[in-house]
Amino acid sequence: MQQILLDRLILSRSTLPWIATAAVAVAVSYLFLRNKLFQDKAAPAAVTETATPAPTPLHTPIGPFAMGEVRVSKILVHPIKSCRGISVPEARYTPMGLENDRKWCIIDAKNNKILTAREIPKMVLIEPRLQYDITSPFNGQLVVAVPNGDRPESFSVPIQPTPDLLLSWSIILNCSLFGKTNIDGYVCQSIDSTQPSPSDFLSNYMGKDVHLIMKGPTIRPCRPTALFPNLKASGVFQDGYPLLVASEESLTAVSKAIRDAATGASESLGNIGGIDHDRWKDGHIEMERFRPNIVVRGAGIPFAEDAWMKITVGVSDLDESKHISLVSKCTRCLLPNVDVRTGIRDAAVPYKVIMKIRTGVDATNMNKACFGCNGVPGGSGVVRVGDLVTVHEWVA
Repeated sequence: MQQILLDRLILSRSTLPWIATAAVAVAVSYLFLRNKLFQDKAAPAAVTETATPAPTPLHTPIGPFAMGEVRVSKILVHPIKSCRGISVPEARYTPMGLENDRKWCIIDAKNNKILTAREIPKMVLIEPRLQYDITSPFNGQLVVAVPNGDRPESFSVPIQPTPDLLLSWSIILNCSLFGKTNIDGYVCQSIDSTQPSPSDFLSNYMGKDVHLIMKGPTIRPCRPTALFPNLKASGVFQDGYPLLVASEESLTAVSKAIRDAATGASESLGNIGGIDHDRWKDGHIEMERFRPNIVVRGAGIPFAEDAWMKITVGVSDLDESKHISLVSKCTRCLLPNVDVRTGIRDAAVPYKVIMKIRTGVDATNMNKACFGCNGVPGGSGVVRVGDLVTVHEWVA
């Protein structure tokens, strides 16, 4: 037993240096790792600097930014809501929009619902024309041509009926648009009393009982927007706001996306269901489908108008009454799918394409595609083709 104890003691003495060395190594490793962990926590990780990507041309550019000289390239007035528009060289405007734009509309005679080409695409083939006459007690006449085979039928109504004439017209107080009621309008009568009434002409074409009405005196307020929460504005029969402004550069970008979708040139667009590849291989689409009032050109970048907040057209006056406030982006529906030449609605273009490239650009309507901007004039004036557009305020 004594020998065994002696052997163990000798072994312990011989291994003591090795154990001590190992203990020191473990301690040093522990301190190194602890210090490294502390340093990692105390000091932030290095950040790799990357260049800010250039804005995609299909989304809203951030202003202010350098751009070319912007001028008005087209002015469109749509006297009857959802019917064919008129290209004019100049137009007067008021806080309620361009003169005689969407001043008239067609309603369902049974429920007073305002009808649009969303539900009845062939409405775009009804062609109104404004014939001004300063010698007329009505300031002229609105001549409306209604398709009827090879020989369109037409009727005329006063542009500005006299108060005495309005007393003889019925007024409807509860017309509705998008579920909102209490929109009023006078039931129009033909200037020529020997002709059938506008209601008869249009009912025959529409295949249902309808009336042509002119906006009544009740103010129709516009909804405030995120940019203009205290907005005080009113309109007539527009969808939402008095004016719509769009640029040719934006239309070019949409046309390119349509062409890419039709030819398969862009993988990012994916498969567009229902697109007629042969029909849309050149991507051409008319601005008239989007039904703007003021079309501009020259910024050099698509959707530049998205970044504008206040502009003047034709003047550089700082007077607020000359400003046009671009209060929101215009969310789009299926109406632009209707071909303005044939009255036929396309299954895909442009709606499905702009849903791919123009959603997520409006913080208040992230799931809706946008094209053009809604505008509210601060006062009255005249806009002309060729007028210079000046940006006074940009969207922050």
